[in-house]
Parts: sequence; structure tokens; C-alpha cells
Amino acid sequence: MRGMASFQPAAMDERREPRLQVLHRTRAVHINGLERPIVIVNVSSGGFMARGDGEWARGDRIGVILPAIGLVKADVRWALGGRIGCQLLQPLDFKTFEAMLGKMVRVA
Repeated sequence: MRGMASFQPAAMDERREPRLQVLHRTRAVHINGLERPIVIVNVSSGGFMARGDGEWARGDRIGVILPAIGLVKADVRWALGGRIGCQLLQPLDFKTFEAMLGKMVRVA
């Protein structure tokens, strides 16, 4: 059902790399064209977790504006209570990831 949250996070061993804790406010564009503010709370070169209002569902394709990069596309892998876990369609190379990370606020 579209209105219900789906929660099926990837197991830790399915992730390619650990996530770094950040706090970055940006915007996401849903496939239906609706643009929403989100806060990215952790990130890796292959994906991120974010908080934001609105309805998200596993399988949604979104566009996200990342610093030093611009608009990238990602698939929502899970959604629960205003949080979403996303996988980038194109993982970031090391140099690009470092440039992006340098423009985000890192948290402990």
C-alpha cells in the first residue's frame, strides 16, 4: 500500500562500506516532481540515510542535491517514520566523495 511506510534496512554485511555521521540540509525531488527538504544524517560513497517529511516508499527514485556534486539520483531502499535509506545509482569515486564530505558538517 502506498501510504504505509516500508522498513527493510540492508543488513550491515550487505553494505559495501561504513557510513559517516553528518548533518547536511538539502532538497530531494521525488519522482512525482514534489521537492522536499531533507537532512542527510549519514553518508557513504554508495548511499545515505536522511530525515524528512512526506511519504517515501521502498523503490521510489529520487534526486538529491549534494554539495560539490549537484543533483544525483538514488533509489529509496527503506522508509520508516520520516527516515529513508537510499542507494545512489552511481557510487561516488574517492575524490568526489572527499570533496562532498569536505562541505558537510561532520558529527561524532
